[in-house]
Amino acid sequence: MKSGFVNIFGKPNAGKSTLLNALMGEKLAIVSHKVQTTRHRIKAFLNKPGEYQLVLSDTPGIINPQYKLHHRMMEAVKSALEDADLAVLLVDANDNFAELDAIFVELKLKVPSVVVLNKIDVAANGKIKEAEAFFADKPYCKELVKISALQKNHLDTLLSVLLKYIPEGMPFYSEDDLSDLPTRFFVSELIREKIYELFGEEIPYHTAVMVNEYKEKTDLIKIQADIIVNRESQKAILIGDKGCMIKQIGMLARKDIEAFIGQKIFLELFIKVRPKWRDNDMQLKEYGYR
Repeated sequence: MKSGFVNIFGKPNAGKSTLLNALMGEKLAIVSHKVQTTRHRIKAFLNKPGEYQLVLSDTPGIINPQYKLHHRMMEAVKSALEDADLAVLLVDANDNFAELDAIFVELKLKVPSVVVLNKIDVAANGKIKEAEAFFADKPYCKELVKISALQKNHLDTLLSVLLKYIPEGMPFYSEDDLSDLPTRFFVSELIREKIYELFGEEIPYHTAVMVNEYKEKTDLIKIQADIIVNRESQKAILIGDKGCMIKQIGMLARKDIEAFIGQKIFLELFIKVRPKWRDNDMQLKEYGYR
C-alpha cells in the first residue's frame, strides 16, 4: 500500500484544476480560462483500495501578491510545499520556460518533483522538444511527463510515474471520501465559477461567495448564499437589467450544484457590497480565506 501527498504547483492557467479533475474523474475544482480562478488549496483523494491513496492538492497559481487575498492564496501554496511527498510542477507547453524555471527554483523544493508538460495537444511547433531539452538537466526535474489534462491524454503514464515516488503507508483519509472540504465549500465555488463564466475581466476578481444556509429538507436542499463585491456599480452589473444576470448565475449554478450533490436544490442569492474586502483580514476570514 502506498500513501502520500502529491501537490500540484504552477503559474495561473497552467491547467492545475483541470488536471486534478481529470485524475479524479470528477469535477472537484472549478475551472475558467481566466487567471487566478483557484484561490484555495483543494485536496482530493485518489484511491485504489489495497494499492494506493494519493492526496492530490490543487493550489492557486503562483503570483506576486497585490492584496491580502493574494497573500492568503500564496499561504495556501506554502502549506502545500510543507507537507508534499511529491511535487508536480505543471508547465503549459506554450509558456516561457525560463520564467517557469525561476519560479520552480524559488519554491526551494525539499521533495522529489516531476515536471508535467501540459497542453501538448495545442503545443506550438517545436515546443515539446524544447521543453524536454530545457528541463532535462534541471536539478528539481526527476522526470518529465507529457500530457493533455483537458483531453485526458497520457494520464495513466503520469499516474504510474507519480506512484514511483510515493512512500509506503496506510491511507490518511477514509477511502470513501473524495475530499476533506465540506459540501458548502464546493457549492460556493460552483457559484463563483459562474461569475467567471458570465462576466468580464474585472468583476470575477472583486467577487467572493459565502454560503450562509445549507438546509436539508424532505424533497430538496435549501441554499442561501451571498455574492460579495467591492462597489455598488459591481452589484448593479451582477444584478443586470431587471435581475437578468443574477437569475442566469442562479440557473447555471443550480444545475451544477444539483449534479454535484445528486439532489434537487432551492438556491437563493443575494449581492452584498463590502468595500475593499480583499484587504480586510476579518472579512477574508469570514469568507473562508484563512
